[in-house]
Amino acid sequence: MEKKFKSGFVSVIGRPNVGKSTLINQLLGERITIISSKPQTTRNSIRCIYTDEHSQIIFIDTPGIHKPKHKLGEYMVNAATDSLKGVDVVIAVIDASLEITKADMEIIDVAREVESPVILVLNKVDKIDKSKLEILLTKFSTDESHFDSLIPVSAKEGTNTEAVLDEIVKRLPEGPLYFPADITTDVTERFVVSEFIREKILELTSDEVPHGTAVEIDSMKEREGGGMMDIEANIYCEKDSHKGIIIGKQGKMLKEIGSRARVDLENLLDCKVNLQLWVKVRKNWRDNNSILRNLGYK
Repeated sequence: MEKKFKSGFVSVIGRPNVGKSTLINQLLGERITIISSKPQTTRNSIRCIYTDEHSQIIFIDTPGIHKPKHKLGEYMVNAATDSLKGVDVVIAVIDASLEITKADMEIIDVAREVESPVILVLNKVDKIDKSKLEILLTKFSTDESHFDSLIPVSAKEGTNTEAVLDEIVKRLPEGPLYFPADITTDVTERFVVSEFIREKILELTSDEVPHGTAVEIDSMKEREGGGMMDIEANIYCEKDSHKGIIIGKQGKMLKEIGSRARVDLENLLDCKVNLQLWVKVRKNWRDNNSILRNLGYK
């Protein structure tokens, strides 16, 4: 008997830095969303699309739910909570390697309020011993938890992530192919390019600087004959001191950011990349509605 094709939308929620983007990249088998050890790396709700012979899953990678300190933070939290509307499945991700916090429980409460099936994923189990995992599994397996499924995984190592896919597909309705089978995200190429550059800033600069930075692609032009893409991008920061850190002594930091980003961009675009970066100060841009709109935070 021929299998019916199943499809639907899956929102992935959790507090900052629990591994939501790492999990989605692992499930897709390729890197679409940027990852970092820094909290609040993801700022937008991004659709990432997994398609196989029998199903299509549209994952919505969301910003971490937290207490916002500025308008950008408010946008991020709203993007995360709005992603729960009308989805077929919700995945709530918890970092099993840390103590369960009040923020974790608040997110679990948010997930419980939706009518869609909820899968609780305990991530980073590679960092804990068996006894702690058993305690967590017992804690969240009680009748009061009301989860449709509970799955321990290591998104970084790829451990047990196939079980997450299986549980999602089990709960999806029969449906159409929403996107062409070869599409893995619905965001623009420019957006992905800007995110890959921002990822390198997160990797290389101090804890304070990354949250106050944004990347805007000024131009992307393929040269005649193909084989080379010219990209010009602005890096915005909030303070003159941050600009100095990003540029670095004799421009070394900016050069390293550009060099690392270029490697990823050439893999993404499948051509050589000439990347030009400029650093500009936009004081308090995270509280400026006009600048936020221009940067795509609408």
